This record gives sequence, structure tokens and C-alpha cells, in this order.
Amino acid sequence: MKKLKLGLPKGSLQDATVALFAKAGFKVVVSTRSYFPRIDDPEIDPVLLRAQEMSRYVEDETLDCGITGNDWILENNSDVTRLCELLYAKQTANKVRWVLAVPEDSKIKTIKDLEGKKIATEVVNVTKQYLAKHKIKADVEFSWGATEAKVATGLVDAIVELTETGSSLRANKLRIVDTLCESTTQFIASKKAAQDPWKKKKMEQVIMLLRGALAANNMVGLKMNLRKKDLDKVLKILTSLRNPTIAPLAMDNWVALETVIDEGTVRSIIPQLKEAGAEGIIEYSLNKLIY
Repeated sequence: MKKLKLGLPKGSLQDATVALFAKAGFKVVVSTRSYFPRIDDPEIDPVLLRAQEMSRYVEDETLDCGITGNDWILENNSDVTRLCELLYAKQTANKVRWVLAVPEDSKIKTIKDLEGKKIATEVVNVTKQYLAKHKIKADVEFSWGATEAKVATGLVDAIVELTETGSSLRANKLRIVDTLCESTTQFIASKKAAQDPWKKKKMEQVIMLLRGALAANNMVGLKMNLRKKDLDKVLKILTSLRNPTIAPLAMDNWVALETVIDEGTVRSIIPQLKEAGAEGIIEYSLNKLIY
């Protein structure tokens, strides 16, 4: 049997990824003592890896595909195929930023002030490329963690750190000088796997289901019955993904209507629908929404 070797991110994205696969229809069971999860698809062979390493193992074809951040693809300078951007949630979680930060009272105000300074970060290559682009010479050292503490205690002059909203940096009395890059979660494949007909089709199927699960986030389905004479009033209230599905009922002059709407609007819309003549209104959650 052919197998698709899939890398799943271990660490901060692990739980969200397992939950996403579950919503997409794949049951992934992760053991705390093993780097080899079980999945209820005999054609997929999963392995847990840190997102920081994922693109290297995909590039050298140890893995066919994997999920990682675009920042780590850039950091590893990996030659991989980006098949799909996976936006795990709405708003801030869609993108994260690697930013240059200094203490609030630092004399470093612009990029030019970094000349001859010491910078700590996990993304050494990204930082060096950024400095080279701006023709700045500075000492960049790899940080294993607690990066914010290093600049706060004066061990380094600046840091390049990951942030979503900047609130953690502000809480640590740090000031953002510039953004080096933005990153989103990517489904990547090796060049060889992307050209293999069977593996390409299998990855496309998995991606379709994952994207369907993501599209269903914050969306709900609504069903209701109403008289035909009230249909225009109800349609004016609904903001549907597509035109609602309308079907006749056994009772003359009655129809059943079904649609998909944003979950955040439900509590205000349902009373309006009831007032407009809708009856038997049912709200239900969605697992996948395939366009």
C-alpha cells in the first residue's frame, strides 16, 4: 500500500492541528511517549516534528509533506512547494510577526542604530538577511529561549521575537522598532512528492478537507419553515454564504429554508426571523464547508 509521509508540528501548533484534523474527519491519536501518532487513514504515515525543523525534512524527502510556518521555511532557506496556507483562526492568529524590539528607554530608534550592536533571536538567518538588506553590520546570536529577558537585563541590545499583537512585548516594557517578516501556517510538500500523481492527489484530498474544516470555523447552519408569503421578508434578513436552499413542504403555501451564516450574527438574526414569520428554527454546528 502506498503511504503519504506527513509531518505534524509538535509544540504550540500541535493541539490546534490535531483538532483541525479531527474536524476534517481524521482521528489523530498522539502519545506522550511517542513521536509517531496514530491516524485512522491507512494511507497516511504521520510523524511529530518541531515546526522549526519541518521544512528541512520535507526538502530532503524524508517526509513527503508537512505543516509548518512560513518563517521557518525562510529561516532554513528550504526549497519546498507551498501547497496551501492554513489560517487556523480568524483575526490575529492568522498571521504572526517577527519584530525587532528594544527596551522602551533604548537609544535605538531606527535600523541604522543597530550598527555594531548585539541581537538575540531564534531566526538567525532571517535576521542576518534583514541586516544585509539594510547594509547594517551587527552581531546576531542564537537564543534558546527567554529572549525577552536577555534584552531587558542588558545581555543584548535588541531582540528579534515572534509576536501576534505585541502585548507581551509591551508588558515586558519593550518597544517594536521594525517588522522583519510576517508568517502564516503552510502545508508544504517536497518537490518529488508534489510531482508524484498518487501523492499529489492524496495531498489535495487532505487539503480540501482541512480547508473545509477551517472554512466552517465561526459558521453555523440554520433551518426553518415559513409561509411562502413571508419568504421575501426572511430573505432580506439573511446574509447567506450562497443563496439559501428552499424546498416545498407537504403543507400548501409552506417552504423549508436552509442556509449558512456567521455564528456571531445568529443571536440577533433569530428573533428577526421569528418576527418575520419563520417557525421551527434549528441552529446546528458545521464540521466542514467545502466550496
